[in-house]
Amino acid sequence: MITSRTPFPKIFWTANMIEIFERFTYYGIYISFGIYMETLGFSKSQLGSIQGIFLFLSYVVPVISGTFADRYGFKKVLIASYLAYLPSILLLLYTKTYSGIALTMISIGLAAGIFKPLISGTVRAVTDNTNKTLGFGIFYNMVNIGATFGPLIAAKLRVLSWNHAFIVAALSIGIMLLITLLFYKDPPRDIEGKTLGEKFRDIGIALSDLRFLFFLIILGLFFWAPFWSFFNVAAMYVEFQIDTATLYENIRAVTGAWFANLISTEENGVHKVLGESIANSAYYIILFQVLVSSVVKRFRAIPVLSAGLVIIAAGYVCMGFARTLAPAWFLAGVLLFATGEMAASPRIQEYITWLAPKEKAGLYMGTNFLALGIGGTLSGFLFTRLYGYFKDCLHSEKFWFWMAAIMLGGMVIINLYMKIFGEFREMED
Repeated sequence: MITSRTPFPKIFWTANMIEIFERFTYYGIYISFGIYMETLGFSKSQLGSIQGIFLFLSYVVPVISGTFADRYGFKKVLIASYLAYLPSILLLLYTKTYSGIALTMISIGLAAGIFKPLISGTVRAVTDNTNKTLGFGIFYNMVNIGATFGPLIAAKLRVLSWNHAFIVAALSIGIMLLITLLFYKDPPRDIEGKTLGEKFRDIGIALSDLRFLFFLIILGLFFWAPFWSFFNVAAMYVEFQIDTATLYENIRAVTGAWFANLISTEENGVHKVLGESIANSAYYIILFQVLVSSVVKRFRAIPVLSAGLVIIAAGYVCMGFARTLAPAWFLAGVLLFATGEMAASPRIQEYITWLAPKEKAGLYMGTNFLALGIGGTLSGFLFTRLYGYFKDCLHSEKFWFWMAAIMLGGMVIINLYMKIFGEFREMED
């Protein structure tokens, strides 16, 4: 029996518009950040420490902010996140010391963490079993529209001045605030009326399910940690380890000069690709996310995740070859990475949010961020430093081969876990 798809309400599209601007800001700053730190002369160990704390806050704070959203309303917590975001970004205009940059990025990570579960929670609250996979696919596409133009514009601006990039990021937060004040309304959902203390006890109850908790830990260790390493390291790898002049000629031969010039800068008459403009999966995701989502919705979440891990691992191998064989291998690597990301990332996050009743969507999306927090923290403190080690040894390509091996190991471990303990059951409505 064919079930008609429920149309999306206006709040769905308003929420997705907000998401575009937030991801524009977040990725515009974050993907450029490694290049920024290297130009200031800081070590990969220093960079990795900031990345680890930043991602920890970005993905663990939602455990708390999700509970506030469930109790006090999404709109109020959204506005609170903007009021934390804006001054933090503006501080980047004035501080160049390591301690100052670290404190500023920690503040931005805190603001991002407050924001993170709110739009995905809105999407969850206004979708049902007839449109949930498409809805999350569209949401993930909006994420990547922002994630494309943020680094692209930041790259072009930082060639002139890093402060120009930071000012534009701050303006984006101001636009989000206006959209929220004028058009956003809390999505209809069941309000439990529980105290904050009771909400924290709910988190404890959710995580007391050891099978669920261990699943989150496995995801953090073997999927999210090597996954986030792409965003931590790839822009620096392109900028400083690959022949970007040859890469420019490779891209120009395929796309024409207009696109190659868009993602490059000219130095002494030679065009060079800007690292953060090409070390980005979002180009492909904009084009193909809805298509991929329409395919993967036919399959269970764990097989889709497994396929995504294998494809990402293949992409990492290609990125390693970009230094030892030819720069164009990096383009193939990003395409494969994006394909694996499109399949695995939205599907596994949708899977976890649909383990919860609708009134607890913010809570369960918050627990999902624990896995992201584990992975993000390790990606900075461990894997960025590992990249620094291989770079100092003049073999930065080996970093990508190690990430590929971890991804493949994760695929084996996740499938063994599910074979032993069984898959979780998604809610129907």
